[in-house]
Amino acid sequence: MEIDGLDFLQTPPAKTVRFGGSVAETLAKHKQGDAGDYELLRHQLSDPAIKDAQIINWLQEFRSCVTQLNKDHEQLIYTILRIPWVGRSQAVVEEYMTFLSNLVSAQTVYLCACLKMVVSHFTPKRVTICEGGVDISDSDDEDENLPRNFNQCHQALQLIARYVPSTSRFLMPILQENFPFIQKSSRVLECYVHNLLRATVYIPSIRRDVLELIIAQMLKLDVSVSRSDIEEAEENLEQSRRLEEHAEEGLFHMDEDVSAPSPHSAAAMAHPVAERLDTLMAVLMAYIKDVCHVDGSLHVERTKELYRDLLAVFDKLILPTHASCHVQYALFYLCSFRLTLAEAFLDHLWKVLQSPSQPAVLRQAAAGYLGSFIARAKFVPVLTVRACLDLLLSWIHRYIDEQDSSSKQACCDVSLHGPFYTACQAVFYALVFRHRAMLEANLKKGLEYLQSLNLERIVMCQLNPLKVCLPSVTNMFAAITRKYQVVFCYTIIERNNRHALPVLRSSAGGDSVVTNTNPLDSFFPFDPYLLKRSSPMIQPLYQVWEDLADTELLPAKEQPQSVKEEEDDFLCGESYDSHHIRSPSSVGSPPFAPLPSL
Repeated sequence: MEIDGLDFLQTPPAKTVRFGGSVAETLAKHKQGDAGDYELLRHQLSDPAIKDAQIINWLQEFRSCVTQLNKDHEQLIYTILRIPWVGRSQAVVEEYMTFLSNLVSAQTVYLCACLKMVVSHFTPKRVTICEGGVDISDSDDEDENLPRNFNQCHQALQLIARYVPSTSRFLMPILQENFPFIQKSSRVLECYVHNLLRATVYIPSIRRDVLELIIAQMLKLDVSVSRSDIEEAEENLEQSRRLEEHAEEGLFHMDEDVSAPSPHSAAAMAHPVAERLDTLMAVLMAYIKDVCHVDGSLHVERTKELYRDLLAVFDKLILPTHASCHVQYALFYLCSFRLTLAEAFLDHLWKVLQSPSQPAVLRQAAAGYLGSFIARAKFVPVLTVRACLDLLLSWIHRYIDEQDSSSKQACCDVSLHGPFYTACQAVFYALVFRHRAMLEANLKKGLEYLQSLNLERIVMCQLNPLKVCLPSVTNMFAAITRKYQVVFCYTIIERNNRHALPVLRSSAGGDSVVTNTNPLDSFFPFDPYLLKRSSPMIQPLYQVWEDLADTELLPAKEQPQSVKEEEDDFLCGESYDSHHIRSPSSVGSPPFAPLPSL
């Protein structure tokens, strides 16, 4: 149906139905004490069925008298800020943004209110779903218009930041206050974190604070679910899938009747907390990649700036947090972009470790990170590993010298020598993982290097590091050094085992006798990465555990005849329980297999 060439159904009315006078007249009456039209205006603005044309007309009128909208009209402004403008027609969005820019320019008292309104749109809007006759409030995660809505919010925030240079100072408390509870759905957390990181692109002054806020929330997730919890949930899910497949096979014997698992279910984590953390890790690492690369090439300056921000957050939050499993991989991923970043990170950890002014707990944590990083980072070359070992061992030997020259008798005491023991464990752990790379290029020179480290002095010293370090690490270190005849540790391990005093613990179920096998309370920060969605960014960079048969490094005449003979020769050489050589199960490393002897 057309009238005078116009589509009647598609063309909005030229005038809108409204009650009361103009905005200017209403404000003048309100100033004189007549609040009738003023309240009517507020009521019409809060109408859920308000039309686009009405919004545009009112906003234009409000812009013409924005200088009058002082603190006395606070409730009226709050009503305007509650108008559902996001997702409406482009004309409404543009008019609303123009109004916001005029408002914060003329009346900065409303800056925080405008910022809160914009930030409130950083997550999917809430909708009411009726399930079983009960109304349930939930977020509208499947809204197709979310990207467009978020774009409009960022345009508004950019406008505000342009007109009010101090926006960043007021924005951070609002971002922190509006951060969703960590038990919210993965989609809600993903949207909010994505929008926070996006805001740092055009307001770079808040980036470090935003990273600190996000990583603090991610650490809460990380430490609330242990590695064993994640693995157990995955195993239970896999068992349930097998049972379902077995049941389906019993019912249907035709190939076409067997349904394949959905890609989404295969990529999702079984544990809900791990799923949320995995989602946020994927967002954070995607942000790191996008910031550091321009047109596919690494932008050195931007990468350095981001590294400095992440390192500051690492020092403040990640390093003091015990037993986090995954969040630290954000820095691991960033360091893989350029060797100088990895070396700078190692140098930073080294300075923390050797600094007497740092608390012992942080020095021990730094040693754990240093050893785990050079052991697991595939992008760290052997030369850098050797340089780190040289620094660590030089410091360890100097420490032993100081103890030997002291008038007091040195003794094995974790409370006094914690950094020393963690440094020793870092060396043992790194050698366990990287000794093959040191030896495969040139076996003779590699063995000469290992012998030059004077490891025998360390394991034989009065401080007795083999007694304090994790048994899984010391046992594997002993097997490797025995294989290459660098140092023999088994006599000391046997003596330590004989002198180990069990601890009697009382519980409701009765008394139990246990032995503390981890007096350092140590963990390896870069143990295997368990999160599925973000795993593809880590796996190519990660040094996985390799079987240490190493028969290819032996001369042909010394090749063992059989695996059984290898094992027997290894086991009969020492009386300690060497067939139980395993990595720390508490931190999820791969099993340590026994080595054949030379």
